[in-house]
Amino acid sequence: MGKFDGKVTLITGGGKGIGYGLATAFAREGSNLVITGRNLERLEASAANLRAQWGVEVLPVVADGADESAVKNVVAKTVEVFGRIDTLINNAQVSKSGLSLVEHTKEDFDLALLSGVYAAFFYMRECFPYLKENRGSVINFASGAGLFGKPGQSSYAAAKEGIRGLSRVAATEWGPDGVRVNVVCPLAMTESLQQWKESYPDLFQRTIKEIPLGRFADPVEDIGKACVFLASDDASFITGETLTIQGGSGLRP
Repeated sequence: MGKFDGKVTLITGGGKGIGYGLATAFAREGSNLVITGRNLERLEASAANLRAQWGVEVLPVVADGADESAVKNVVAKTVEVFGRIDTLINNAQVSKSGLSLVEHTKEDFDLALLSGVYAAFFYMRECFPYLKENRGSVINFASGAGLFGKPGQSSYAAAKEGIRGLSRVAATEWGPDGVRVNVVCPLAMTESLQQWKESYPDLFQRTIKEIPLGRFADPVEDIGKACVFLASDDASFITGETLTIQGGSGLRP
């Protein structure tokens, strides 16, 4: 018996990296999944792996979260196939990294805001009626880039801090309906982070020195487990909080 047998978790960007780690963590607790992304081949391969390993149902849907109609389609397909949504995780984000603030263009900022704040808003709004039915949970992803003002991350940090503000308001408004909203700020060793390490080795070394345990989090065992906890009945009184997960973690009110 898993914590989420018969339940449905929708994970944006669930076909790779942290998103796939989240999908793995929820699948091994019995949750059926909807995973979105922009690459159908990758989504289908990830879905096949998750089905084979954990015996859960997985619906892959190509979608750009910045596209309101695409988000509506994801939610409609989820309800058509599964009839419910219990947990929404807004993980996907696109941005220009490594550019100083003065190097950013309006298009660079739009990229981060549309794929971050707007995507989270669209998914939260469309999923809310179904989350309310099941007293479900939203987990939004922000970043230490915003919490700590990381250089070269201005548009990304702005988008992630916008998500934190949106999440706090939603937690206040939706609490009476039994829907909890929390934020995770992860830093995990993924393919993308490996590329970042190779592109910005000095910044990588400075970042790793700031982490008490001297390592980045694992997408499944650290970040995935934390999200499973936040979405479970074990965390039924936690809402409006931010959890930072690097090599050490702490709740920030």
